[in-house]
Amino acid sequence: MPVVQAILTDIEGTTSSISFVKDVLFPYARRALPGFVAANGDDPEVRRWLEAVSADEPQARDDAARVAVLQAWIDADRKHTALKALQGLVWEAGFREADFTAHMYPDAAQALQDWYGEGLALYVYSSGSVPAQKLFFGHSDAGDLTPLVSGWFDTEIGGKRERDSYARIVERIGVAPREVLFLSDVVAELDAAREAGLQTVLVDRLEDYPTPRDAAACNGHPRVTSFAQIEPAA
Repeated sequence: MPVVQAILTDIEGTTSSISFVKDVLFPYARRALPGFVAANGDDPEVRRWLEAVSADEPQARDDAARVAVLQAWIDADRKHTALKALQGLVWEAGFREADFTAHMYPDAAQALQDWYGEGLALYVYSSGSVPAQKLFFGHSDAGDLTPLVSGWFDTEIGGKRERDSYARIVERIGVAPREVLFLSDVVAELDAAREAGLQTVLVDRLEDYPTPRDAAACNGHPRVTSFAQIEPAA
């Protein structure tokens, strides 16, 4: 593996279990959205994202209809920027009230701490909003991991399966693409990153993918089942 100066990681299915997001965070947001919008609909940031829902779904002309659209998007696991932003705002209350802590695989937490100690720059790129990412890392099972992270990226920089998104990220962080290692459980995301010149590793956790992906399914990306198997050459 060529020299690595920075590591860019996904969250869901990579640092953290898919089941935590699907079984804890999504249902919490779905239940809490109506009350949250009713209580905070006049907040400029909340209003901005509610209007973004109507821009995508013009028939949603009032907040009740917008909430219904958002709940349908949650059910469909749609990666819409407005949904992710509002979910992040809802989750903030849950984290701060200690309704839950964010799941973090122990091997991921340890590796991130080790890499940080070795001088590697760490970045996060997730479909969840940047505020939600910071909440997740700030209230994890392993404690507050936000001091380890140099920068955060969400879909406002572009879709995770689009080559240009990764090109914009490496330009933003100021590191040559070949010196950035991207970690994800989604092959299509890794394909896009590789097209932009990044190094890649497929994280294929047995907890999230009981049937291991074979060589053909990995599409040429190195495969690991734990962060402990990743050895970036810094």
